[in-house]
Amino acid sequence: MSWLQALKDTARSGLTVERQRLDPLVAVRAAVGLALLVGAALHFFGPAVAASSAFGAFQAALATFQRSWRTRPVLALASGASLAVTTFVGYLTGSHQILFVGLLALWTFLAGMAWAIGPTAGMIASSNVAIMLVTVTLPTSVSAAAGHAGMIMVGGIVQAALIVLFPVRRWGAQRDALADALAAEADYARRLRHDPVAPFDPEPLMAARSAAAITPRQARRRPAELHGARGLAERIRPVLASLADPALGVPAEGEERARVRELLAAAGTTLDAAARAVRHGEPVTMSPAALAVLALPKEGAVLTGPARRAESRLIALLRDVVETARGTGTTDAVGTEDRRNLKDEDRSAYVTARHAAVRAARRVARHPEHRADPDDHLHRPTVLELIPVALRLMRAELRRDSPVLRHALRVAAVASTGYVLGTALPLGHGYWVPMAAVMVMRPDFSQTYSRAVARFGGTLLGVALATGLVQLAHPGTELSAALAVVSAFLMFLLLRTGYAVSQVCVAAYVVFLLGMGGLQWTQTVPERVVLTLAGGLLAMLAYAVYPAWETPRLRTRLADWLVADVRYASAVLQRYADPAGAPADAVREALLATREARVAWKDALERAANEPVRHRGLSRAAAADAPHALAQVARVAMLMEAHLPARDTHPVPAAATLAKALRADVDAAARAVRERRAPRWDAFRAALEAWRAGETGAAAGEPTGDDKVVRKGAGLLLEALDELTDALDAERPRPKGDAGDAALTKP
Repeated sequence: MSWLQALKDTARSGLTVERQRLDPLVAVRAAVGLALLVGAALHFFGPAVAASSAFGAFQAALATFQRSWRTRPVLALASGASLAVTTFVGYLTGSHQILFVGLLALWTFLAGMAWAIGPTAGMIASSNVAIMLVTVTLPTSVSAAAGHAGMIMVGGIVQAALIVLFPVRRWGAQRDALADALAAEADYARRLRHDPVAPFDPEPLMAARSAAAITPRQARRRPAELHGARGLAERIRPVLASLADPALGVPAEGEERARVRELLAAAGTTLDAAARAVRHGEPVTMSPAALAVLALPKEGAVLTGPARRAESRLIALLRDVVETARGTGTTDAVGTEDRRNLKDEDRSAYVTARHAAVRAARRVARHPEHRADPDDHLHRPTVLELIPVALRLMRAELRRDSPVLRHALRVAAVASTGYVLGTALPLGHGYWVPMAAVMVMRPDFSQTYSRAVARFGGTLLGVALATGLVQLAHPGTELSAALAVVSAFLMFLLLRTGYAVSQVCVAAYVVFLLGMGGLQWTQTVPERVVLTLAGGLLAMLAYAVYPAWETPRLRTRLADWLVADVRYASAVLQRYADPAGAPADAVREALLATREARVAWKDALERAANEPVRHRGLSRAAAADAPHALAQVARVAMLMEAHLPARDTHPVPAAATLAKALRADVDAAARAVRERRAPRWDAFRAALEAWRAGETGAAAGEPTGDDKVVRKGAGLLLEALDELTDALDAERPRPKGDAGDAALTKP
């Protein structure tokens, strides 16, 4: 993609306004906290202290709007405390420009490295540095600086207290994440009725897993309907796929396929009902038709063999999902009639699934602060426990090829250079140059450039509107404070609609806030527009000079995904090879690694799409075909996982040979992908062919049971791996006019 096209795309993205669900009650609560603090500070201390306290309350409230699973009071307190400390230390060094510039470079470097912890930490750290550049100019003495820092901290305390005293939809984010996961599986079940190999995006399940990570204190307070449903959803997904797939499930047409379609429709209806109940905290309303389908027939069962066992597992899991969504837990009584209707060979699978949920529910009831089940909730470190974790994450990014390290170095250089440049210009308020740069800079190209355009456009419009209002109304101190609060409320309300919209409100907020301190608009508006433009241009230039392009790393991301997928398949095969001795959590950990690698590839591809970089090794066709092949690898592994044998089942010796061959091939295959060569699967192919020929000791004749699952699964796995090889084979003939070696860009 050319630079001109990249600039057009990023500018369009930055100025886009999205339709999002608004949270007026949350915005009102944040604005009320700001108004209380500003009013009290004005009454007791005057405009200067009111301005700094307003910045503290504003930043604390803004932190609570970030997409984080941390509790909102914790975010408000952490933001207020960190801004108070940086303001006080900044004032102590502010009279010595060289010392302050050095400290500013250190602050911004650490703020840039905070992106290693996560987007929320990076956003809060960057905002703190930017706001600190304003607040350090307000005090006039060390004691006054301490007072300003104290008021900033009070701003965080006030916002946290309001959240505790006036909660809006407790556990709402966790409810939404779990409900989205259940709804995604409901949609997946309905799509499987018409497309037995329909793809599934695991991101809702990953979000639900992140939301399930809670502290011990949260575990004691969590609503009952949030206990265990995510783990059930995780187990339902492979069962749905195994029922629908014609290779390892039932034939594509016939009476069995009709029964499967009925089950899938009933599963979709049931999961949707559970999702609504979890999201809104309401009772589950079940469809009578779905209940009828999910009742196991006493006689004349349509499905047999593995499909019959999958049917039993699905019905048991769906009943447990409904009970969990009701918040009633799992009881032994439910499902007794269904167990009586099962044949002896099917009852074991049903009872195992039921009893696992029963044991999990009982452990939660006895010890809610501990993890009751690997799929129930995960431990989230407290703020103090997070410190060593954060240090390890930041230390891991201290390498030359790290995008986070490059971002930290860029933002530190730009902030210090922008501060020196701003103070040298005869405009006043030179801190607006580094402030604008710090606020727009992000670790990737697209966000940095789109935010730079959005910030300048939003600032221009916001100061124009605020200036017009000031000229018409000539507000005094109290009215300026009120207008600042209204601007902040609009920003909180419209925050998720787009960065440009929020910057319109922020620009007006700053004009009114500085006007509250006696500054005329003619002293602030023209300078801010010019200096904001300078800061944005400086940020864009820095990325062009010292970039962290994602396009050259696409093959590495693809290789990482390949390794994760193959290790997942290997872990599944190892379970067939040694049902009693294989680690219980090996398959689960491999599956999670596969999902993380897939999301990393998807994010990298989205970032690379807008980069003005010539393609280096991965054509547009390969970028489309290779992910499809890898998705098939993971799907086949998931289908085999759905039929995993019990611990007391006889092993499949050939599965150990296949798993070993996969592990032997994957490292060389990943290296080949990184080096722009096609991967090969000679060891795995030879092991499978030897088994098919009877050379590995497999019984003669048509395989049955677990042998059949492994043999069919291994064949499908080899087909998917060969598809990946074809997608990455640079020597294969290409049709005339193929994009081939063209740059990986948008059309």
